[in-house]
Amino acid sequence: MAWSWRLEKADGRTVGVSEETFSTQADAESWLGENWRDLRENEVDQVTLLDGDTVVYPMSLQEPG
Repeated sequence: MAWSWRLEKADGRTVGVSEETFSTQADAESWLGENWRDLRENEVDQVTLLDGDTVVYPMSLQEPG
């Protein structure tokens, strides 16, 4: 399967998907580590990691608190 990120607003509304797909979960997570600030600046509030069509986990891009 291909790994990808679904880009979302805080209410869960999808605003896009990562332009890249990844062969491993680690590659997908590394990409997010390098790009989360740019995503947040572009008003992406949270992301969901997908393995094909299967949801792996969601993650907020907002600072806690």
